[in-house]
Amino acid sequence: MQTHHGLTPRLKPLSARRSATMSVLDIGTSKVVCLIAELQPAEAMSTLRGRTHLARIIGIGHQRSLGLKGGAIVDLEAAEGAIRQAVHAAERMAKAEVQSVIVNISGGRIASQHFEARVNVRSGTVTGADVERVLETASAHGVSPGRAVLHALPTGYALDGQGAVIDPSGMIGNALGVDLHVVTAEAAAARNLMLAVEHCHLGVDAVIATPYAAGLSALVDDEAELGCAVVDMGGGTTSVGVFMGGHLVHCDAVAVGGHHVTMDIARGLSTRVSVAERLKTLYGSAIATASDERDMIAVHGVGEDEGEAPGHVPRSQLVRIVKPRVEEVLELVRDRLRGAGFGAQAGRRVVLTGGASQLVGLPETARRILQGQVRIGRPLGIRGLPEAAKGPAFSASVGLLVYPQVAHAEHFEPRGQGAFAGTGTDGYISRVGRWIRESF
Repeated sequence: MQTHHGLTPRLKPLSARRSATMSVLDIGTSKVVCLIAELQPAEAMSTLRGRTHLARIIGIGHQRSLGLKGGAIVDLEAAEGAIRQAVHAAERMAKAEVQSVIVNISGGRIASQHFEARVNVRSGTVTGADVERVLETASAHGVSPGRAVLHALPTGYALDGQGAVIDPSGMIGNALGVDLHVVTAEAAAARNLMLAVEHCHLGVDAVIATPYAAGLSALVDDEAELGCAVVDMGGGTTSVGVFMGGHLVHCDAVAVGGHHVTMDIARGLSTRVSVAERLKTLYGSAIATASDERDMIAVHGVGEDEGEAPGHVPRSQLVRIVKPRVEEVLELVRDRLRGAGFGAQAGRRVVLTGGASQLVGLPETARRILQGQVRIGRPLGIRGLPEAAKGPAFSASVGLLVYPQVAHAEHFEPRGQGAFAGTGTDGYISRVGRWIRESF
C-alpha cells in the first residue's frame, strides 16, 4: 500500500562565516513569542561548542496565546490574531519586516522512531555518496500514516560493526551502517499550525519539535554528550527530549501542563481562571511547608465583584490542589521515559524548561520522582534578551534561533508528494519543502 506523509519545510543550513537575520515564532498554549535576531559568526565557546553563531535579539513581541489547546490549534482565527500581534510588536521594535519564520510544535502527539540501515562501501573507502546512500536507505522506511516528519537525525554511524563513528567520510571499511532518529507529529496538527502562520502572510522556514528547541537553548555541550532529559513544561503540554552523545535520541509529549494546574485551582477554590492563575503564580507550591496552615490567602468567588470582601483560605488548601497535579505530570514523564528505555540513563540528569517549571518546589518534587539531578534550564549564549525573557519560559523560543546552526545535521530526500501540498500554498511549499519517500 502506497501512503503519503508530509515532510515539513526544510531550512537551508547557515554558512558558518556569514551573518544572517532570523525570525522565529514560539506558538504555545499560553503565550506566542516572536523573536527577530541577528546571527553573527562567533568564536567557539567552551561550553557551547556546537554553536557557530552568536544571536543578538533586535526585536521581541509576546502575546497571550489564543485558539490553542494542548499545543494544537482549535480556533484558527483566534490563533492568527495572537500571532499577528506578537509579530507586529517584534517588527516595530526591530524596525524590520518579517517575511518568514521558524516555528515550533508542542501538540500533535510528538513521537520518535528509530531506523537502521546498512550498505556496502563500493570502493573500500567511504565517500560522500556512500553516506548519502546509507541515509537514503534508512529514510526509505515507512512512517505511520497521518504523521508528518519533523526531524531525521543520524545519531551514529558504524563501519564494519564498529559503532559510535561520528563522521565515516574517508575511512576504510566494507560495510557502512547508520542509526536514523525520526521525529514525527500528527500531520493535521502540523498543517494547521503552518496554516495559521501562512494566513498572517508569513512563510514557514521549518517546524521544530519544542523539546528539541528547548534542549538546543538550555543544555551545555557536556550535558548533551553525557545524557540528559529536557522536560519542557508548557501551559497545555509537557514535552520531553532525551539527548545522548550530543544527539537528540528521543522525543515524547503528554497533553498536561501548567494550565491544568490553574483549572484545578479554579475548580477547587470556586474562583475565576484569571484569579486562579494569579494565586498559582504568587502562592502556589509543589511542596508543603510548616507555615502553610497559618498563611491565609484572599480568594474572590466566581460571581463576586472585585469590590466585595474576599473569602480567606489557608495556603495549605492551595498546595493540596497543586501538588497532586504536578506529581501526576512528573510521574507521566517518568513512566514514558522508562517505557522508551531511557529511564535509567536520562533520569540521572534532568533540565526543566518552560513557564510551568517556575512553580515553587518543582525542582525538589522532580528530584524525588525522577530520581536524578535536576536544574532549571535558561536560554544560554544569547544577547539582547530583556530581563523578563531570560527565564525558562523562553528556552524554546531561543532554541529556534540556535536550530539554523545545527540544521545541516538533518537528512531528507527531495522525493514524492507530501501531505502538506494540501495547505493551498503549493508554490511556497514546493519551493522550500523537500519531501521524503514513503512506502510500506
